[in-house]
Amino acid sequence: MKLAEAEDHMQKAVESTQRSFNTIRTGRANASLLDRVMVDYYGSPTPIKSLASISTPDASTINIQAFDRKTINLIEKAISLSDVGLTPSNDGATIRLNIPQLTSDRRLELVRLAAKFSEEGKVSIRNIRRDAVEAIRKQEKSSELSKDEARDLQDKMQKLTDKYIAKIDEVLAAKEKDIKTV
Repeated sequence: MKLAEAEDHMQKAVESTQRSFNTIRTGRANASLLDRVMVDYYGSPTPIKSLASISTPDASTINIQAFDRKTINLIEKAISLSDVGLTPSNDGATIRLNIPQLTSDRRLELVRLAAKFSEEGKVSIRNIRRDAVEAIRKQEKSSELSKDEARDLQDKMQKLTDKYIAKIDEVLAAKEKDIKTV
């Protein structure tokens, strides 16, 4: 595994962590809250945005307009069973989700959830580092690299790992600030 390849994988891990953070509710309506919710549509899990248009008419409401009216009950059921923590209101044509103001306890729960997503991203980055270091050691054993070259590459890999873990920490700090802002 080359350094550039490892760096690309680490960047993707940071982006994935950012997408996970976007699914955490911060007290404002945001269509990305429903990104992880899957609807059982004809036996296969389907994202809501494939079955409906999602809009946010104001800061505390999400409207879901199903493309096919027959799926509206399936969408409502999927939201109810998900971990989003919102109760859907179905009027037969659209589903409305009212976003209540967060309590201080709920904010702390969401901060913990963000920390969990952050740790998953860090573990992913560490796994990328481990795989790259193993590849470097194999190259050293097969005499493709000298000990000094292998040590230099491992040091560069560690610096790269530290850089991307710091990026995840920055994204986490921003998300925590967003969650804690009333």
